[in-house]
Amino acid sequence: MKTQFPHAYVLNVLTGDHPGIVAAITRSVNQRGGNIDACSQTVVEGFFTLIMVISFAQPVEPDALASEIRGDPAHGFQVVARKFVAPVSKPVTAVDRFVLTAFGKDKPGIVRRFSEYLAGKDINILDLFAHRQGDDFLLIGQLEIPAARDLALLQADLEQIAAEEAFTVKLQHENIFVATNQLRFER
Repeated sequence: MKTQFPHAYVLNVLTGDHPGIVAAITRSVNQRGGNIDACSQTVVEGFFTLIMVISFAQPVEPDALASEIRGDPAHGFQVVARKFVAPVSKPVTAVDRFVLTAFGKDKPGIVRRFSEYLAGKDINILDLFAHRQGDDFLLIGQLEIPAARDLALLQADLEQIAAEEAFTVKLQHENIFVATNQLRFER
């Protein structure tokens, strides 16, 4: 990733959810003349979490940046800032993006079971959503699967795990998932 400015940092914020958090964080970055190069934010059961890569024209002390964004202790922001170091380039392997959905009756170990299997097949989880509602559990993951992977065997393995856990599992190419789950507005 090439950032807007040469001095880049990773910023992570955790706090109880309420309106205005993103505005407060971005205000601090903007007041320092910084740029938000990438970010991802979500709320899980009332807890707000955000991770972003930000960059500045001049170097910034990460602890001072975290302290400034943390601001008033009443906000309850937990903030970690550290220098951004681009990941070491690994050999480029062709990958395809897929969406994995699994659902069934909740029990301990479901996320572990699927994630350990995927890790063992060198499949990267880009995004993960899990939610328990009553006795039911839903798991959705966006995956990068090496193009050389035998998809029929992968699907069979996932179905075997799902059967052992009394779950239903579905693996779809990202394009198919988007096309079949896209909101359509009729006029």
